Amino acid sequence: MKKISVTNLIGLFVLLFFVGTLTAFMSPQNQKKGAKWVIPEKYHKMKNPYVGNKKDVMIGKMLYNKYCKSCHGSKGLGDGPKAAKLKTFPGDFSTAKFQAYTDGDLYYMTAVGREGEMKGYSKKIPDEESIWGIVSYMRKLKK
Repeated sequence: MKKISVTNLIGLFVLLFFVGTLTAFMSPQNQKKGAKWVIPEKYHKMKNPYVGNKKDVMIGKMLYNKYCKSCHGSKGLGDGPKAAKLKTFPGDFSTAKFQAYTDGDLYYMTAVGREGEMKGYSKKIPDEESIWGIVSYMRKLKK
C-alpha cells in the first residue's frame, strides 16, 4: 500500500476546503429573497379549471421540465443548475408558504412574472391550459 505524503494530505485538505467554501458561497440559501409578490385581485381569485385532470398534470410536468427546472430544480426546491447565478433565490415550491398561494397567484407568477426576478412565460406558452398544467404540476411538489 502506498503512503500518502504530508504535502499531498495538506493539498487534499486545501482542495476540499476550497470546494466546500465555494459550494457554500454559491448555495441558493445565500441569495437574497425575492420581493413580495403583488398579485392583482383578478388573478388572485382565478380558479384552475383543469384541477384533477391527469393529462394536464403530465403536460405541466413536461413544460416544467422544459422551462422551469433549470432554475427551480427537478423537485421545485430552487436548486436548479441556473439557480446560483440568479440575483434572488427562485423559491422552494415544497414549502407551506408557497403552497398557500392560490392557483390564480401561481398562474400569474408563471404567465406574467415579475420584472428582474422571474420572466413571464405567456409568450413562450400562449396556451392557457398549458400554464394551468404547470400550476397543477407545481402543486405536486410539496413536502
